[in-house]
Amino acid sequence: MGMTMTQKILAAHAGLESVSAGQLIEADLDLVLGNDVTTPVAIHELKKMKTEGVFHKDKIAMVMDHFTPNKDIKSAEHCKEVREFACAHNVTNFFDVGEVGIEHALLPEKGLTVAGDVVIGADSHTCTYGALGAFSTGVGSTDMAAGMATGKAWFKVPSAIKFNIVGKPAEHISGKDVILHIIGMIGVDGALYRSMEFMGEGLQYLSMDDRFTIANMAIEAGGKNGIFPVDELTISYMKEHSDREYKIFEADEDAVYDEEYTIDLSTLRPTVAFPHLPENTKTIDEVGEVKIDQVVIGSCTNGRISDLRIAAEILKGKKVAKGIRVIVIPATQQIYMDALDAGYLKTFVESGAIVSAPTCGPCLGGHMGVMAAGEKCVSTTNRNFVGRMGHVDSEVYLASPAVAAASAITGYITDPAKV
Repeated sequence: MGMTMTQKILAAHAGLESVSAGQLIEADLDLVLGNDVTTPVAIHELKKMKTEGVFHKDKIAMVMDHFTPNKDIKSAEHCKEVREFACAHNVTNFFDVGEVGIEHALLPEKGLTVAGDVVIGADSHTCTYGALGAFSTGVGSTDMAAGMATGKAWFKVPSAIKFNIVGKPAEHISGKDVILHIIGMIGVDGALYRSMEFMGEGLQYLSMDDRFTIANMAIEAGGKNGIFPVDELTISYMKEHSDREYKIFEADEDAVYDEEYTIDLSTLRPTVAFPHLPENTKTIDEVGEVKIDQVVIGSCTNGRISDLRIAAEILKGKKVAKGIRVIVIPATQQIYMDALDAGYLKTFVESGAIVSAPTCGPCLGGHMGVMAAGEKCVSTTNRNFVGRMGHVDSEVYLASPAVAAASAITGYITDPAKV
């Protein structure tokens, strides 16, 4: 019986010739990730283990991104604790204000993860790195602590769903529309503890940023991970960003999949997830008249340079609708600089938006964009649960940067082709 791409990576890291779905394995880790919310808990658990330091100072990443720049005393204390731990253990990849970014945009940019890796992170959207052909998944802080101590983690080998991507997308169709379409189709538990494996000739039309977005939101369908095959585009990205050796794994022709779906990109329309689940999707043609109060363009899902470019092109020479608050959050310092050099930040400010420092910020109701009761936001983030961005009576509508920018201009959820 053949193996999927994910199963081959896990087998290699477990030192086994083959694995099968449901099998329990112990695998070597290439990277262990934590942030300012989850790392303090992991540090406390690590202390209970009474171990001597961390397994490898270069294979741990700690990113201060959720409540930073610190919004209050508690968040400042959390960051201080992580900062002192990183210093005490000579953790190489510690990222703080000034050299920081949203973790799942920052790590690929810094070349810390490449094809063939096994990565765990104490953040559910760690599955982002599957865009590079790595196995990456979110874990709890206790598992993060064990990973930091031993360099290993236990996994139940996931079965898989195959998504065959075909066709060429129309203008304004992005990776966000692809993954929202898929989640709307299979539901938020449609891939529960399964690997979402993307393949097909249509991948040639999906940029690396599109793929990062799709892999990032695999967890919103319940997936254990999302993963893409390694092609020329992937290799080019890795060569630009990393000097690490990568390893390409390919699914066997007789690999077993629980289900198979074909996604025709040419048929997709801009897609919006209505409150309060990412599966509650409608195409832009089905939205109706939804008045909004706020727009957020950013996050680990859609804060990359192509996202800012798309939004800036739509907003250029136009004004944000009166009464609408628009917050733009470049995902890393490098993206901030690239957007500055390209003139995008000037466009945003001239249109009536504000530009934030790189941070998760309002995505999780952290700060700089928290909403009051009754308010509605179009956001390029990845979750729209009850109370996700503030008051339990506020509403979050998930959409692409193109839809978000168009909606900022009109004050209603809007088709980008109509502005």
